[in-house]
Amino acid sequence: MKSKTIYYCTSCGAETMKWQGRCPACGAWNTVVEHTAAPTAPGAPRAASPVGGSRRPKRLREVEGTDELRFSTGSGELDRVLGGGAVQGSLVLVGGAPGIGKSTLLLQICNFVCRERTVLYVSGEESERQLKLRAQRLQVESEQLLVLAETNMGELLRQVETAAPDLLIVDSIQTLYDPESDSAPGSISQVKNCTMALMRLCKTTGVTVFVVGHVNKEGAIAGPKVLEHMVDCVLYFEGDRSTSYRLLRAEKNRFGSTNELGVFEMADTGLREVPNPSEMLLAGRPLKTPGTCVACVVEGTRPVLAEVQALVTHTTFNVPRRTTDGFDFNRAALLLAVLEKRGGMSLSTCDAYINVIGGLRLDEPAADLPVVLAVASSFRDSPVADTLAAVGEVGLTGEIRAVSQLEQRLHEIGRMGFTQCIVPRQGSDQLRPPAGLELLRVRNLREAIAVAL
Repeated sequence: MKSKTIYYCTSCGAETMKWQGRCPACGAWNTVVEHTAAPTAPGAPRAASPVGGSRRPKRLREVEGTDELRFSTGSGELDRVLGGGAVQGSLVLVGGAPGIGKSTLLLQICNFVCRERTVLYVSGEESERQLKLRAQRLQVESEQLLVLAETNMGELLRQVETAAPDLLIVDSIQTLYDPESDSAPGSISQVKNCTMALMRLCKTTGVTVFVVGHVNKEGAIAGPKVLEHMVDCVLYFEGDRSTSYRLLRAEKNRFGSTNELGVFEMADTGLREVPNPSEMLLAGRPLKTPGTCVACVVEGTRPVLAEVQALVTHTTFNVPRRTTDGFDFNRAALLLAVLEKRGGMSLSTCDAYINVIGGLRLDEPAADLPVVLAVASSFRDSPVADTLAAVGEVGLTGEIRAVSQLEQRLHEIGRMGFTQCIVPRQGSDQLRPPAGLELLRVRNLREAIAVAL
C-alpha cells in the first residue's frame, strides 16, 4: 500500500489533490502545504462516530434544556474574559507568544480549582521535576493537583480515564501526537487529530479542557486554522515581553462575549491581576505637555482610560511619514486628512507619529476625537489640559458623532479624577455626569479644538 499525498490549506483546512498557489475554498494565498496521509488497508472499517453508537435526529423541543454549569478559576480577570467562569465540558485554547505567561496562568489557577476539584496538568515540554520547580516558585501546592509528562495521545486518554479529573490542562497541543498517524508532532494532521480527540473527550465526559497553543511568526496560532473553529473558546495573551503588563482577550467564545479584556502584571511569583487598568495605563503620564490626550474606550463591559500620544514634525522626505502603534493605520490616515481639510492644519508637509501607551489597542470609533486632539496639540505645540478627557467619533465632514455607553465612560472618567470631558452634543442632553465632571459639548472638529487648546 502506498501513502497518499494530499494538500491542506492551513487557513481553512480544505483539501486538494495538487498544490495550488491560492486555496480554492477560502481564497487565501500561499497557504496550501503538502501532507502525506497514512495508507488505509482495503476493506478497513470506517471510523466510529465521535460520540459512539447510532444517533437519530431529534426535534428541538425534545432536547433537554439545562443551564450551563460554570465554575470559578480563581482569577477574576480570567473569569471575566471567559464570560463569568469556565464552563463545564468546554474546550478552551490559550495562545500567545513564547514566554508571555500562558503556562504560568494555567498553573496558578490550579491552586484555587484544586480546593474543590481534581486537576490533571499534562506537559509535553517539561518534565515532572521541572513542573515541581515552577509550582514551588508560583507557590502552588495541592493534593488534588496531578502532573503528567506525556506526549502520546493514546496514553494521555488512558490516564484521564483512570484519574477522572474535573479539569484537564494540556501544554501544549503542538507536542502531542497520535501513534496511529505517521506524521510528526505539530503537523497539520497531528494537531487536527489530537484536538478532535480532546473535543470528543470533553463533550462525552464533561471534563473541562484547557489547551495551550503556540503562535507562528505572523502571530496566529500554529497549525491549521480549523483548530480555532473546533474549540469552544480562543484566548490570546498579548503584551510586550520587555514590559510587565499582559492583556488577555477572547477571540472566540461560544458561552460569552468576545469584547472583554483581562489585565495582568508579571511579577516574581507569577501573574498578578490588575483590577484597575485605567490607573495602570495612565501611570507616568506627562503633565502640561503638548501631544497627549486621554481617551476612554469600552472593553466588553469595562470602560478603560488610555493615553494617546502624537508627535508632528516637519518632514525631510518628499512623502511625509505616518506611523501608528496601538491604532489602525488607515483610520489614522483618514483622521489626518479630516484634520487638514476641516481643521485648517497643514499636515501634508509633516511627519505624524501616533502611539497608545501601555500596549492597549484602540479599535472603536470613540477614540477618534482623542487622537485628533493629540495631533492638533502637537501641531500647535499647545498642551491639552491635564484634567480633560475626550470621547467621540469624527466623521468625514468634521462632525463629532455620538458613541455608545457614554454614561459608563463618564463615570469612569470622573472616578479617575478628571474634571472636564469633551463629548458630542448629539445625544448628550439626557446624560447625568458624576459630580465634579463638567461636560463640554461640541458639534464639530473646530469647536473641539477651540475648547481643548
